[in-house]
Amino acid sequence: MLIEAPCSKYKKTNFKIGIVLCFALAIWCVYDGYFNERWIEAHTDKQGNPEAYLLINKQGPYYLVGAGLILSVVMGFVVRRRVLADEESLVINDKERIAYDSIEKVDKTYFDKKGYFIIIYRGADGREVRRKLSDRSYDNLPAVLERLVAEIS
Repeated sequence: MLIEAPCSKYKKTNFKIGIVLCFALAIWCVYDGYFNERWIEAHTDKQGNPEAYLLINKQGPYYLVGAGLILSVVMGFVVRRRVLADEESLVINDKERIAYDSIEKVDKTYFDKKGYFIIIYRGADGREVRRKLSDRSYDNLPAVLERLVAEIS
């Protein structure tokens, strides 16, 4: 039976908040930099040269919209991340496969309090590798941890 731990709602929500903030701040800067005449007059000197705040509000939206788009693209890649626990191994992000027989120890000391556990296993080259899995990154980790402990016991 396959147990899946998809990308967490916490991480998705943080990306959504960042994207909304970038676009909202860009709209605010466009309003102040181009349409709010009183604010424009207050931030222009007697020779008609704009002050730093006005320049930021005129040029900032381009960068903020770009940042919002970049966050959207990164979010598209991040939400595809997941941890799978199948019969033979633990698969992390469809890239890293950890066989249950190579796992030496699972340190779940801080799982109840801080929401993460550490897997200690032998890598392909024979050296010890530590991999930390957090509930801030993946949902459904208690089921994965339960399966992991059952398989290595």
